[in-house]
Amino acid sequence: MASLSTLTPTPTSLSFFSSPLFISNPSTHSKLKFKFFPNSNSNSNSHSTSLSISCKLATLPLLSFSGEKVGETTLDIKTAAPDTSRAVVHRAIIHDLQNKRRGTASTLTRGEVRGGGRKPYGQKKTGRARQGSIRTPLRPGGGVIFGPKPRDWSIKINKKEKRLAISTAVASAAVNTIVVEEFGAEFEGSPKTKDFIAAMKRWGLDPVKKATFLMTEVSENVLLASRNIGSLKILTPRTLNLFDILNAEKIVLTPAAVDYLNNRYGFSDQDDGGYDEEEGDIVEEVVEDGQEGPDAEESTGVVN
Repeated sequence: MASLSTLTPTPTSLSFFSSPLFISNPSTHSKLKFKFFPNSNSNSNSHSTSLSISCKLATLPLLSFSGEKVGETTLDIKTAAPDTSRAVVHRAIIHDLQNKRRGTASTLTRGEVRGGGRKPYGQKKTGRARQGSIRTPLRPGGGVIFGPKPRDWSIKINKKEKRLAISTAVASAAVNTIVVEEFGAEFEGSPKTKDFIAAMKRWGLDPVKKATFLMTEVSENVLLASRNIGSLKILTPRTLNLFDILNAEKIVLTPAAVDYLNNRYGFSDQDDGGYDEEEGDIVEEVVEDGQEGPDAEESTGVVN
C-alpha cells in the first residue's frame, strides 16, 4: 500500500505567480501587530491571538515607450503575514466570484409543472406501481427533485480584509511587474492595434499571454488601440479587482499607478491599531473611505 504522503496532493499556491511571498518569509522593513484580548465576559483561559501585517518593499524597473530602461521605482505596500496570506487572498477571491452570481437558476417541482391533475390509472387491480400523477419526478416531463431555486449567493467581507488581499496579491506579483512611462500621448494620431502590440513586444510582453495594465487615466485612443487584444486587461483604480491581478502573467503599471498603490495600500504615519477594553475587539483608528474594485452589480461575468 502506498504511504499517506504519496496519496496526499501537494497544495498549490493560490497566486498564479511563483512569488516568494507565499513560500517564504518576505523581507520587511516595518511591522505592525494587532493583538486581541478577550473581554471580561469571555473565558479567562482563552488564548490571545495576533494578526501581523508587514510592508513589503519591491524595486520595479521603469521603462520608456521605446522599451529602454530609464530608471527604477519602488512599490511599498502592505502584505499579510506568510502564514495567513493564502487564507486572506482565498477568502477575497471567493467573495468576488460568488458575488457575481445572479442566483436566478430555477427548476419546477412536481407541483409547478403544467398538467398531471388526473390520476393516470386506478390504484389497484392493474399490476403496476401506484401513480398519483404523470408529473412525478420519476417520469419524463415530471418535476425536478431538489433542483435549484432563486437565492442570494452574496457573502460579506470586511473592507480592510479585502484591501489587504489586493495589496498582498499585488506584492506577490512584483516579480512579474514592470513600470512603463505614460504612453497615452503616443497614440494621439492613429490608434492602431499593431502599434500597441509592437509596444508590448518592446516592453518584453507576449501579446498571446495574459497581461493586466493598471493606469490612473486611460485615454480613448489607448482603449481603441488595445480593445482587440483578447489577452489584455486595462484597469483603473475604480475597476481594480483581485481576479484580474491573479489571472495575469504580467502586470504593467504607470508611475501614477505606483503612487496610487503606495498611497492606498501602504503604511501611513497615522496608521495604528488599538484595543477597546469595553468591547474586547480590535479597534483601528484610521479608517479609509472607498470600496475596492467593482461592486457585485457592476460585474459583467455573471453566472447562476
